[in-house]
Amino acid sequence: MPEVKASFPRAYVEFADPDDADTVYRCDLTWLTSRWTCIFGRGCQGIYADRPHDGCCTLGAHFADADDEQRVGRYVSQLTAEQWQYKDAATKQGWVELEDLEADASESDTGDETGIREGERKTRVVDGACIFLNRPGFPAGEGCALHLLALQQGRSFVATKPDVCWQLPLRRQFREVTRGDDTTYTEVTLGEYVREGWGPGGHDLDWYCTSNSEAHIGSEPVYRSNRDELVELMGKQAYAVLAGLCTEFEAMPGDLMRHPATLIAR
Repeated sequence: MPEVKASFPRAYVEFADPDDADTVYRCDLTWLTSRWTCIFGRGCQGIYADRPHDGCCTLGAHFADADDEQRVGRYVSQLTAEQWQYKDAATKQGWVELEDLEADASESDTGDETGIREGERKTRVVDGACIFLNRPGFPAGEGCALHLLALQQGRSFVATKPDVCWQLPLRRQFREVTRGDDTTYTEVTLGEYVREGWGPGGHDLDWYCTSNSEAHIGSEPVYRSNRDELVELMGKQAYAVLAGLCTEFEAMPGDLMRHPATLIAR
């Protein structure tokens, strides 16, 4: 099934952050109530056709900041060779490298935390993909070694993986808004990380999941299945407000403003 074009109508809701009167959340109800789910290892075709088993891990992960890298580093030190296929390579040559692509000005000015800029530190690419990606045939199973670590330790992968990895395909953007009375507030938008979120190169990806009905087969809506990620992005009180609004939206009759990929899959 081909992807649904991302230009379809969406329903948004705005509400003040219960923890901060100067912050207003703007949330995409169409996306958050969709039935998207990660299908890595069960139908995911990868972002590049010649590397179908990589998922979205081919390029490596850019760190949001030094704290992000240091947090991940604490868990990297806990990985064993049984959990991590490339532990030996990391021990010999490191697991971080500098981005060597040209800066993407269209991303760097959006307020998007996952925008990529030249010179940023990222996970090293080894044998064509992220150094943390265990390849098919690895005894512990294919997929992210940091994700595997979280599962085995009984914790959320939000703790162990780089910010960009656990946030995708959620997208958080910031914008300063001036009211008519010249007061200001911070608008925080939470929505779908569509192809455009990757910058101009997003349209060159051979396959992408968020608007593809093949990935809209989740047993729960995104706001529930990605609860840990949303709580980390907005806090428990704001998430509680959002969950209530999503529930109300789901209860509305008809399919107006529902995600087309979910409707097709259903």
